[in-house]
Amino acid sequence: MKIHNLGYPRIGDKRELKFALESYWAGKSTLNDLESTAREIRYQNFQTQLNAGIELLPVNDFAYYDQMLNMSTLLGVIPDRFKQETYDVETAFRMARGRAPSDDGHGCCAGHGHNDHQSKADYACDMKKWFDTNYHYIVPELNKNQTFCVTDTRLFDEVAEAQIVAKDRPSATVKPVLIGPLTYLYLAQDKGYGQDKLTLLPDLLAAYNEVLSRLKSQGIEWVQLDEPILGLTLPSDWQQAFEPAYTVLKNSGLKLLLTTYFETLGDNLPQVCQLPIDGLHIDGLRGGAQLGDIVKQFSADKVLSLGLIDGRNIWKTDFANAKNVAQTAFDKWQDNLWLAPSCSLLHVPVDLDSERNLDSELRDYLAFAKQKLSELNDFAAILSNSSGSDLLLAINQKTIEQRRQSKRVHNPTVQAKLAKLESYNLERSSSYAERVAPQKARFNLPLLPTTTIGSFPQTAEIRQARRDWKKGELSESDYIKAMQAEIDDVVKRQEEIGIDVFVHGEPERNDMVEYFGEQLDGYAFTQFGWVQSYGSRCVKPPIIFGDVSRPEAMTVFWSKYAQAQTDKIMKGMLTGPVTMLQWSFVRDDQPREVTCQQIALALRDEVLDLEAAGIHMIQIDEAALREGLPLKQQDWDAYLTWAVNAFKLTTSAVQDATQIHTHMCYSEFNDIIEAVAAMDADVITIETSKSHMKLLQAFVDFEYPNEIGPGVYDIHSPNIPETESMVNLIRKAVKNIPVERLWVNPDCGLKTRGWKETEPALRHMVDAAKILRAELS
Repeated sequence: MKIHNLGYPRIGDKRELKFALESYWAGKSTLNDLESTAREIRYQNFQTQLNAGIELLPVNDFAYYDQMLNMSTLLGVIPDRFKQETYDVETAFRMARGRAPSDDGHGCCAGHGHNDHQSKADYACDMKKWFDTNYHYIVPELNKNQTFCVTDTRLFDEVAEAQIVAKDRPSATVKPVLIGPLTYLYLAQDKGYGQDKLTLLPDLLAAYNEVLSRLKSQGIEWVQLDEPILGLTLPSDWQQAFEPAYTVLKNSGLKLLLTTYFETLGDNLPQVCQLPIDGLHIDGLRGGAQLGDIVKQFSADKVLSLGLIDGRNIWKTDFANAKNVAQTAFDKWQDNLWLAPSCSLLHVPVDLDSERNLDSELRDYLAFAKQKLSELNDFAAILSNSSGSDLLLAINQKTIEQRRQSKRVHNPTVQAKLAKLESYNLERSSSYAERVAPQKARFNLPLLPTTTIGSFPQTAEIRQARRDWKKGELSESDYIKAMQAEIDDVVKRQEEIGIDVFVHGEPERNDMVEYFGEQLDGYAFTQFGWVQSYGSRCVKPPIIFGDVSRPEAMTVFWSKYAQAQTDKIMKGMLTGPVTMLQWSFVRDDQPREVTCQQIALALRDEVLDLEAAGIHMIQIDEAALREGLPLKQQDWDAYLTWAVNAFKLTTSAVQDATQIHTHMCYSEFNDIIEAVAAMDADVITIETSKSHMKLLQAFVDFEYPNEIGPGVYDIHSPNIPETESMVNLIRKAVKNIPVERLWVNPDCGLKTRGWKETEPALRHMVDAAKILRAELS
């Protein structure tokens, strides 16, 4: 029975990749420095996996930005605006960020004296969520006359690098990891190709075969091809494309491990079991409901890889339960049964051993990426009844039972409050149409009011003050003074820029989820539990280990202080219950719906406290609402019902004249627009600049009744948009949405940007709004 891995975290034990990338982008280090750090991370990852007994070492799971961008540059899918005579890694950075440090005349956010203004040619490629995770990918663009050819050779270099590391381990071999051709093509955007994307499949397969041929020449035996779209309900033409596609790939002479995860195979199962592949990996946790059918239909002459170690959550595996699930597969496949995590370990933190501040009880419940590799070895021993496996199982079951009975996990007060859930009214006291008048009378805003999404740049000084305070090197009173000084500065900047509705900038917040979780019972936090979201952006998700409640107000102090500094309207800023759930590591011992309801009840109290403190415009971000959609559309209604109800539970008790905002980013709204409307937020702000307002069409077609703020510039790029570009975007919005219901704002929060680009971008945004007001008046 082989144990193997589908992918390992690429950020480094202490986020070394993040710091190396940001140093390079800022012009503070060279490309050689970046590549040296990357090689060291890969070497350490290889050693960690080899030391854990991994027999098939994944390669190409490393990326500077993300694995889909790796595939695009490998296959030569590079938009014309970024093409150059010779490919280099800076091309990938331009695709992801709109620019690279060496772009003379474009600006690199490093103060190099370049032109800091954005031209159309610099627009970065779109970025979307990877299925239902909080990981992002750069969307491939399919242009007119699209071709495919091997362009980026880093894959082959990294294979050779891994082979050198593995040569002294006779049982270990190298297994390249590629996004499968159907998934790659399915997720790509038509940016001018203008035909059915499947007509490109033959040419794409030819490029894949060239890649496979080169891998074979390097001595590779197995290749992992990730096809997570098999967890979706696919159109019949896409479903039928798998058999001829994999027949072509099989001609490479390599052994193909078709890898699926995040869901069951659903209606795709019978066809998948008949594909010309050498092995199949299934997610035994999220896709385990069909394991019995796979045992019946998939040949025992092929390899079945079973993922029962959770690659998306941080809880220890219940080995007794996992053994019960795996037993029938083991009985049939024996040595042809491989064990792996359910998916890539990219989605979990690197090493629990780095955590010194977690108490011993909670630590005992957890497993991060490095520990999950050890779990693979232990589970293999238990499943095969190896010597000593009884003791391994007994130790594991003691921990599982302790967690099940823990009083820290179960809070009778929270459970009693939840039992009265039906007594809460989920609807506002009046309809939006009736709320408009008292809100307009209270706020007296101009046409096309300008605002921002919440956060302003988190400077080095802000971060240093927070670190010093947490270390006890800065007193609480001095920390509060430092944060109040930052709020004073943000208020002054907004007044000078001319923004209509202010935010306090959130200097006191380390993260939009972690900040709240730190103040809620039932949450725990790590020091080094970072996971990659995209590029150098890493997040440290809280751990929801028990029943959630709010001991005291979380934001009222800061919002009251900020409002006292200005006569302008100050928005209160909260993170919504669904996003708090989605962006945390959630307990797996009760339905997610129940945990979300607990969070909503806690936030409901916070909303009412803000209102009582004189904050009458409150933004409750639900950036992750769509991200939580089940991959099978048949399961959407049930999810959207409880997700929307959780938001309404949070907001429904406020007065008519209190205006509720929400924000969503990275969302395609067409298929959830009814649910978005059912949330009944007075104002929704959305990300639309990269799509040039195309995402607004869902609201137009639906005749969305409430107010909307379509984002007019992309905050994920360091480029500074011109006023004219924003004027043009607002004009597009005005043509489709009644102007009295439109707001003007950036796509998202400005935490990750610097003041150097933030201030001019916001000035241009305010100027654009003024130009449109003059035109429309």
